[in-house]
Amino acid sequence: MFVDEVVINVEAGKGGDGCTSFRREKYVDMGGPNGGNGGKGSSVIFKTEPGLKTLIDLKMMKHIKADKGVNGKGSNMNGSNATDLEIKVPCGTTVTNIDTGDVIADLVKPGESVVVARGGRGGLGNAAFATHDNPAPRMSELGEPGEKIRVKCELKVLADVGLVGFPSVGKSTLINSISNAGAKTGAYHFTTLNPNLGFVKNKQGDSFIMADLPGMIEGAAEGIGLGIKFLKHAMRTKIIAHVVDMGALELTDPIETYETIKNEMEKYDKALIEKPSIIIASKMDLPDAQDNLVKFKNKYPNETIFPICSITGEGLEELVNYLCEEVKKLDEVKLYEDNEKLESHILYKFSKEKPFTITKQDNGVWLLKGREVETLFQMTRFNEDESVERFGRKLKGMGIDKELERLGANRGDDVQIFDYIFEWKD
Repeated sequence: MFVDEVVINVEAGKGGDGCTSFRREKYVDMGGPNGGNGGKGSSVIFKTEPGLKTLIDLKMMKHIKADKGVNGKGSNMNGSNATDLEIKVPCGTTVTNIDTGDVIADLVKPGESVVVARGGRGGLGNAAFATHDNPAPRMSELGEPGEKIRVKCELKVLADVGLVGFPSVGKSTLINSISNAGAKTGAYHFTTLNPNLGFVKNKQGDSFIMADLPGMIEGAAEGIGLGIKFLKHAMRTKIIAHVVDMGALELTDPIETYETIKNEMEKYDKALIEKPSIIIASKMDLPDAQDNLVKFKNKYPNETIFPICSITGEGLEELVNYLCEEVKKLDEVKLYEDNEKLESHILYKFSKEKPFTITKQDNGVWLLKGREVETLFQMTRFNEDESVERFGRKLKGMGIDKELERLGANRGDDVQIFDYIFEWKD
């Protein structure tokens, strides 16, 4: 089953909890704190696997949750880090943050990888909090929560040449004639339901990858028919090869069909019509093909046109040799510039965020939000007095007290973090 688009929830592993522990030995005075730190949670990494051709494995997962780090223990025993979770995806997979629309990564090369969600750090044990002023702290941290993100994975096939055109114009027959694709053919619309890739090689030993893309109809850019699949996969190709039925067996005018296809491409993305392109005049063995070809050339005198017949092999060698030479001249297609990738991904955008925001709700409660303050809250042990005191000092150090005063809050007002409400005191 060919799957080229999947939406999936990804959750990295929580860090292990730190330990509050003290050394207790019968004949040892002043044993002191010995609580170890928690281990780092597992990160979720997407990595390309050349052998994969579909996203069906991800579709079956639906939700990816990584492992938690191991908790720290007494005797200064730190918890071990969880092993990162590596998810295999096909080359040509684009990963996008659903909530923001940001492109996280465009994974094209074999073995290329990206951290999609970062595992939380382990909480500190009480041994890590020992100072000269407080040599025996009775507090430790909980592990940091792992990042959660909802992503869309899109597979856009990697091909040098993309065959485009209306259904039943001869794309599948052509790719079968010059490659090892083995594409299904038939005398009905939408015989090709998925992109077919074929390896094409000429007598000189030069080669390229050709894609037979699902047939288009008018309105493809709006999702009508199967054309939206074609438009997505065509983005990576170096050369667009328009296959036009010069025999006009489907009672469609070759000029009109060509213009319709170009119009749909432009509506979807202008970059498509700016790609190098050629026209393959197919079915030249049919009665009206020669006359239609003359009209077509008169209409488009500057286009590169190759008349062919896939059944008899007419014009195929010349076509393949031309494409081999053109492909060698063109660089790899980059859908996204390097400085666009990862720029606003969840792992990198925190430095641009405000440390916190405070808003007054209709019920008079002050709502406190922000990753830094929320993480501090989630890592605080509220059943330990010293941890609670540290939490208050941290909030004050962030400037939250001053901001509440500036906004007009009074001592005794309620402050909310997540679903928890606290009374603001000195």
